[in-house]
Amino acid sequence: DMDKKEYVVHREVLDDERLDEVAQKGTWSTQLTIAERVKESFRCSVSRLKLMVLSWVPVLSWLPHYPVKENIMGDLISGCSVAIMHLPQGLAYAPLAGLRPVFGLYTSFYPVLIYFIFGTSRHISIGTFAVVSMMVGSVVERLAPDANFIGNGTNGTNVNTDARDAYRVQIASSLAVLTGIFQILLGVVKFGFVVNYLSEPLVRAYTTGSAFLVCVSQLKYIFGITPSQFSGPLSVIYTLVDICQLLPKTKVPELLVSVVALTILIAIKGISAYYRQKLPLPIPIELFLIVAATLATHFGGLNSKYDIGVVGQIPSGLEAPSAPDATLFTQLIGDAFAVAVVSYTISISLAKTFALKHGYKVENNQELLALGLSNTVGGFFQCYSVTASLSRTLVQESTGGKTQVAGIFSSIILLIAILQIGSFFEDLPMAILAAIVVVNLKGMFMQFVDLPMLWRTNKVDLLVWLVTFISTILLNLDLGLAVSVGFAIITLILRIQRFWVLLHPDVSPQAKEIPGIKIFRSSASINYTNAEMYVDALQEKSGIDFGKLLSAHKKQEAELKQKQDIEKNEAEKEAKNQVFGQVSSGIFTLNEITEEKRGLTRQIRDIVSDFSLTERFPSGLGTGRVNWAFQHDPTISISDSDMGCHGDDGINQTLSDGDEEQGRVFRQGTHSIILDMSTTSFVDTVTVNTLKNIFSDLEQINLDIYLAGCQVCVVKQLETAGFFSEFIPKSKLFVTVHDAVLHVRKKHSRTDLLSVSYEHF
Repeated sequence: DMDKKEYVVHREVLDDERLDEVAQKGTWSTQLTIAERVKESFRCSVSRLKLMVLSWVPVLSWLPHYPVKENIMGDLISGCSVAIMHLPQGLAYAPLAGLRPVFGLYTSFYPVLIYFIFGTSRHISIGTFAVVSMMVGSVVERLAPDANFIGNGTNGTNVNTDARDAYRVQIASSLAVLTGIFQILLGVVKFGFVVNYLSEPLVRAYTTGSAFLVCVSQLKYIFGITPSQFSGPLSVIYTLVDICQLLPKTKVPELLVSVVALTILIAIKGISAYYRQKLPLPIPIELFLIVAATLATHFGGLNSKYDIGVVGQIPSGLEAPSAPDATLFTQLIGDAFAVAVVSYTISISLAKTFALKHGYKVENNQELLALGLSNTVGGFFQCYSVTASLSRTLVQESTGGKTQVAGIFSSIILLIAILQIGSFFEDLPMAILAAIVVVNLKGMFMQFVDLPMLWRTNKVDLLVWLVTFISTILLNLDLGLAVSVGFAIITLILRIQRFWVLLHPDVSPQAKEIPGIKIFRSSASINYTNAEMYVDALQEKSGIDFGKLLSAHKKQEAELKQKQDIEKNEAEKEAKNQVFGQVSSGIFTLNEITEEKRGLTRQIRDIVSDFSLTERFPSGLGTGRVNWAFQHDPTISISDSDMGCHGDDGINQTLSDGDEEQGRVFRQGTHSIILDMSTTSFVDTVTVNTLKNIFSDLEQINLDIYLAGCQVCVVKQLETAGFFSEFIPKSKLFVTVHDAVLHVRKKHSRTDLLSVSYEHF
């Protein structure tokens, strides 16, 4: 009975010196010397230059192979849909940045074209975004307040709005250029990993706090009042107090317009969300609303009769490029770096989310370069800082967008709007734009649902969320971000210091891995700062590219389904036209399909074999050898009814004819991966999600995945976070790696080599 069988390991008692002697520790290394590394870095060839150009300008690699028939219609519809959203959002978000609405249209046009050339995401929509617009607005209003432009008019003291707005454009464009320069420099020095230090709870809390500040900034348009301008810490508190004092002076017509607009937007967006499965694309209620409001204001004379604030003059045409004011850079350094980090964090988070959904990869550093170039070039054309928008990205993806060609179609429509119909919106009430901004912040306010989830799963992440949210509101966006990042790093350091255990990596050349089993151990605790690197290292060391295997798996399933449909149709036609004696031929065809489906698992195993460590590491790294420090008792005989062990290094196998294909998979491919979690002292929200994704991906490609060596506190944290389920049962967790290996061997009917050691990598 295998369940009751005992396994005894016989080996000599080893002290540290003897272990070094037997295992030949430190005498085996395949790392390149410093001189070899320098020589390799300066090596130049035509192929290497081509790869470099294609990596820096990704459009050159995918646009020549663009499948026009398959993608053009989806990209066209998607581009038109996104343009319909760009127009009202560009007009609405520019006032958040302290600029006239037309500059929101410029910002929705130029950066999109730059990202098309240099970006690696196929789905994100670059342009205006409420949080970044608010960050720009706080800088603009600090450096160019109304008080600096007060002059004597015919009716007394007033603000010279033309001079103020011109100077604010200089500030915003200079900030965009400096932000882009920071992002380009970070991308060149491969600093894309900096986003790993902004945890998901921190980013979500920061955007939620920013949404609150945006809402407060829109109250003056909703109530038709003019509160004083405040800056610095606690400015939002002073603003709210001032607004409350001014409420008796509310303009009732403007408030009525705001309430009607809010009601219509909330109702239609709710209907659109409820019937999203049946609608080909979301109802463009923002565009309908601004057109209707503009017409009503123009022909009804609402501005002159009821003093309702409107957008004002919108010049037609594009502005000539101009150099930024470099003298402002010294005043903008801190703000530019904050905007650079926040905009990149939002953009890369969305890019990775949709890349994971559609099975492709985005490059961190290239995204930094693409976003930096979008900001830098846009700054020369009087644009302000940009990032990806969640709402537009969802529309671009859900309406069939496949590539950034959708952005080109969107830009064409926006260009027409800027050149021809921009002046049409001069009579658009500002209250309508304020209502659009507030309603579009719903998604960020929904992030409050994180609080009960974090309370149940991870209270440290909950504390980070609360501190970030409160500091963002009370200290404003720039100082609040600095405090939030500092607090998050402190919590990470405290957790690492409390649970840290230093383990030295295995360097013995005498260990030999068991065929078909990969055992992966990280020497550091897994957390949100290194979860992505953990997955990358797992793929590198195991020699298995999850993304390629998943793509191949989906492609084969699609081809098989297509063939099934074809064969089924042919069988039905043949059944109608032939007599009973011919029906068997159709059944035989379906049986062939069934046999092909049964062979799908073997095809996936073959693909795994193509990514074996032997091929990826031809120098021999990862192949291993027998570790003679662990010797078996020669008196113990272990046999198997199907296979045995003979040959080189005491490890061989013979196969029966019926198991030849199965044996080939065991020799060359990988059927099981064991994650040694003994060095992990705690798990956060990101770690749990990462492990879930690993289990999900490997299960889809028919690879078994197990956890081993988890500490008691880690097991409890996994239970609290809801990690275990019917898809990831507790039977996947083992006390030790050895237990997991024995289980895998038993499952695959391989009881040989049990006394041979296995190598961690």
